[in-house]
Amino acid sequence: MEANILVVDDEPEIVDLVTVYLRGEGFQVFPCGSGTEALAVVAREKLDMAVLDVMLPDISGMSLCAEIRRSHQFPILMLTARSEDTDKITGLTVGADDYMTKPFSPLELVARVKAQLRRYTSYNGGERETGETLNINGLTINKTTHQCWLYDELLNLTPIEFDILWLLCANRGKVISAEELFETVWGEKYLDRNNTVMVHIRRLREKLGEPGRSPRFIKTVWGVGYKVE
Repeated sequence: MEANILVVDDEPEIVDLVTVYLRGEGFQVFPCGSGTEALAVVAREKLDMAVLDVMLPDISGMSLCAEIRRSHQFPILMLTARSEDTDKITGLTVGADDYMTKPFSPLELVARVKAQLRRYTSYNGGERETGETLNINGLTINKTTHQCWLYDELLNLTPIEFDILWLLCANRGKVISAEELFETVWGEKYLDRNNTVMVHIRRLREKLGEPGRSPRFIKTVWGVGYKVE
């Protein structure tokens, strides 16, 4: 698998460690020690993924993530030295696709990078399953092209947001639990107190222009899960 990956951390030892492991898998790595340096790389190179530390010396990793998301949809994995849910929720809210807490296993990081790149490759025209189109109350979602329209407006969804919305739409009328959503979309075991699905549902609703109290598309069935009617 070939890919260009941005790695940003103000600790040289971590940058070197991640770079060695990713290059060992054949990836092209662009190591950076600051947010300013990273933004220059983003503007100059065609990237396929970014690994960002939350704590940077000039701008925060959260701000860097949000800035990247203004014009790019490649996967972003956040590294945080703290395990608080607030850090993780904030990262997901500003556009991160995944997160890991330091200290981390380099092998697990490589596995997560590969998983995100597989999804991104599919999203950008790689091999896909035979697709189809679903139309629900002005919402059109096409699995072949990985595109989604609300009326005539093309929505700018990340690969994970698309996968969540497709799963809900393909099971229209059925309640899907947060556990099932997480394990199907992320391909990992769901753990208690995991707010990842909730954060992505909130971001999806924002992009769908959903009112907070009475969403048209993604309904919450309290204590059970989510559904599209």
